[in-house]
Amino acid sequence: MFDQKTRRALFLIAFGVCLYAAMMHLDVVLGALSAAVDIFFPVLLGLGFAFVLNVPVSGMERLLHRAVGLLPEGRRPGEGAITMASIVLVLIAIAGGAVLGVTMLVPELIASARTVAPLLAERLPEIEESLAANGVDVEKLAQFFQGAGASSATAAAGSGAQGLLNLGLGSIASSVFAAARSTISVLSSSVFAFVIAVYVLASKCTLGRQVNRVMDAHLAPGHAARIRHVASLATDTYSKFLSGQCLEACILGTLIFLAFSLFRLPYAGLIGFLTALFAFVPYVGAFASCAIGAFLTLLASPEHALLCVIVYLAVQFIENQFIYPHVVGSSVGLSALWTLIAALVGGKLFGIVGIVFFIPIVAVLYELFRQWTNARLAEREARGGAAAR
Repeated sequence: MFDQKTRRALFLIAFGVCLYAAMMHLDVVLGALSAAVDIFFPVLLGLGFAFVLNVPVSGMERLLHRAVGLLPEGRRPGEGAITMASIVLVLIAIAGGAVLGVTMLVPELIASARTVAPLLAERLPEIEESLAANGVDVEKLAQFFQGAGASSATAAAGSGAQGLLNLGLGSIASSVFAAARSTISVLSSSVFAFVIAVYVLASKCTLGRQVNRVMDAHLAPGHAARIRHVASLATDTYSKFLSGQCLEACILGTLIFLAFSLFRLPYAGLIGFLTALFAFVPYVGAFASCAIGAFLTLLASPEHALLCVIVYLAVQFIENQFIYPHVVGSSVGLSALWTLIAALVGGKLFGIVGIVFFIPIVAVLYELFRQWTNARLAEREARGGAAAR
């Protein structure tokens, strides 16, 4: 009916009208987007789980393919059986690691709670005296927190440092109900998302073929090839990032545990586990685990608090200088400056999740910009050579 040029002009006009209407009713558009995200949140979360789990599942598939290659031709399973076996083995490994971590952590947490709570109560007078000596009015501090949201019953529980302790316990107790209520919703969404992720992983080959057919049917060959290139680059970059971070977290947690045990510092196992857990959050995780370790050591053995910080920072320095570059290094292709910028921007936008995932995202954008720049330079050089001839 219309030629290519007319259709493009009509499309641009329609797009401009829709964009103008959306900007004039931005609150309605944002509300509709928020409602859609709430409805499809389990699906989106499941796709996120599938993207994360695809890294170990793909690695397990490669291992199983190598093992299957050693079997006779007639006894080799199909591609679907290998994928399902990889998913099951990865889930078993994750569940086993979680059980092992809980088995190691829960006794340590119980022992820590039994020792930290009496130590905190015992040192409350010292803390109150120290605050008073530095010009801090503990009574006004307690009244400030009470006015910030404590109930009258909690406010009457006490004053001074003991009042602050009772206030904190009351605040925790009052938030348990709200946390339990929201936990049910989160758990139900997580269960549905996990089931969706398993189905996506089990049928990823079929889904991949379907997506390729849709792109080949409705997109220009150049655009489809560009989308495949970006998807492949994103998957490869995230795979390297996750693998490197997992190995680096295990190494760092082990080093912290060994160093604390060598210097006979308290809570070596707990701090080592927290260090490994927080290592997945670049920059922020190191400071958080160091602060927690110093606080626990200050309660249990104040004379070793400074030694705890020195040992922790020394291990972090050695790991960052000699181990991290070889384990993770330039796996995502970013320098330290761009990694820090990615972590800061991601943290401002999406909190902890943004800090973790923005690094591979920025790495993909950086690589795409690098390839585009190199292509433009090569094209300019080719034009210059042709003009010279």
